[in-house]
Amino acid sequence: MRAWLRDGFYGGVSVALLAALFLVWLWRPEHQVKLHTANLLHAVSHKNWPRFAAMIGDDYRDQWDNNQASVLERTREVFRYLNGVTFQSVAPSVRLEDRDAYWRANILIDGNDSEVMAVVKERINTLNSPFELEWRRMSAKPWDWKLVRVRNEQLTIPAGVE
Repeated sequence: MRAWLRDGFYGGVSVALLAALFLVWLWRPEHQVKLHTANLLHAVSHKNWPRFAAMIGDDYRDQWDNNQASVLERTREVFRYLNGVTFQSVAPSVRLEDRDAYWRANILIDGNDSEVMAVVKERINTLNSPFELEWRRMSAKPWDWKLVRVRNEQLTIPAGVE
């Protein structure tokens, strides 16, 4: 009986240690930013607007002068005309600075053929500069990250486009 108890104890300790190691790996800031970025792109491609909105920080501001409300509205409006959208990130990297993390990669977009998709693919897939998504850790929780900025120095939005 004592051998069974000892084996059970060591087995329990081993399982707890493996679970702890898994959580340490899962909750690393770099890994969380990669997961959040993949989930953000998945939410947009599947038009899951509540999920997308939940990932955008209240203090969001980008180079095109969008705040949280306008980026949500404009993204929904553009993707209304796009179907079967997929995103591919090329050579992603993550840089950490205190509570901020910067995810950089070229992004390629694809989807069902349409006039709007052709224009979007031409504008996005031909960019030489990578997109940079700035994420901020909002609390002590290791999974609590929000998108606060998006940049791409080559991507311009023509004047008059609302």
